Amino acid sequence: MENRAGSFFRQNEGYQSFSPKKLPPSPELKYDSEIMKVLSDADRRLGQLDGLTQILPTPALFVTMYVRKEALLSSQIEGTQASLIDVLSIEEKKISNLHIVEVSNYVRAMYYGLQRLNEFPLSLRLIKEIHGVLLERGRGSQRSPGEFRRSQNWIGPAGCTIEDASFIPPTIPVMNQALNDLEKFMHEADDIPVLIKIGLIHAQFETIHPFLDGNGRMGRLLITFWLCQQGILSEPLLYLSYFFKQNRLEYYDRLMQVRQKGDWEGWIKFFLSGVREVADEAISSAKQILSLREECMKKVINSNAPGYKNGIKLLDSLFETPITTKVHARKYLNLSLPTASSIVDHFVNLGILSDYTPNRQRKKRYVFASYLKILERGTE
Repeated sequence: MENRAGSFFRQNEGYQSFSPKKLPPSPELKYDSEIMKVLSDADRRLGQLDGLTQILPTPALFVTMYVRKEALLSSQIEGTQASLIDVLSIEEKKISNLHIVEVSNYVRAMYYGLQRLNEFPLSLRLIKEIHGVLLERGRGSQRSPGEFRRSQNWIGPAGCTIEDASFIPPTIPVMNQALNDLEKFMHEADDIPVLIKIGLIHAQFETIHPFLDGNGRMGRLLITFWLCQQGILSEPLLYLSYFFKQNRLEYYDRLMQVRQKGDWEGWIKFFLSGVREVADEAISSAKQILSLREECMKKVINSNAPGYKNGIKLLDSLFETPITTKVHARKYLNLSLPTASSIVDHFVNLGILSDYTPNRQRKKRYVFASYLKILERGTE
């Protein structure tokens, strides 16, 4: 069975593996009115989102939380059981929950990849490096992190055999050639719109499935890296995993329709719709966060409390780490514990912080609940 996406070939062992064709698709994509409209919408929304990034008072503080949200959403697609507050509540050195380890790995892989993009172009070498960070600890750490697979893998329900698989990626020789072709396509100068090109790259990567574990998460990381490398986003504020999680069944079905029928147009429309929807969500969240910061800033300034400048400094830190303790506030503000404690108590009285551990007498934690409420959407 052959189509413009590739062919299924029966192997000597009895199963049928897929052999993908080079990108771009041939015959070429049909840019009908629906694709053009959703592409235009997605481009415009991304421009608005990137524009908002430029006016954020402290972009790094907001980016930290957006990266954690994307990490959580992408890991949840793979079955990770964790909430945003779980991820924020545990210091990395104390992590023992394997689900939270996976999210922490994703965050580190994101930052590692973004840093390396300043030194190297997106390439197979860099993809392997990032994958090594992604699977460095926890589940999957024994499945050749940072190395392309040397054995056949397959996709299907947990515990299924290759005979029962819903999809079997390329054999090793075909995989290696397909990866080389994909790398060339990534660097080809062409007239394909950037958003459509990354949609093609993501689908092809998932079809090649070059690692023994972590292909889904790595494929979603590629989207962010590509958009940042191409200058479409100056900061990684687009969490497409939000859309893929909300439409998980259609996500997998659209990828299978490409493999089985060569329906690249259906996949691209779905992908661009996701970019548009998620950009809208991110724009809305960013506006709400800016409004919240202004509201809280006014509370701190108008309260006429002594040392309000330290209060503003603590407020900014809460947009990066919305769960804090009095000890953490003392260290961050470089003040005595009694002085830092009084600022935290003042924030509780202002309604900015709330006691997250009311029954504790010691080591109380305080949460910036109104901020978390904005960010938690979609992670439930």
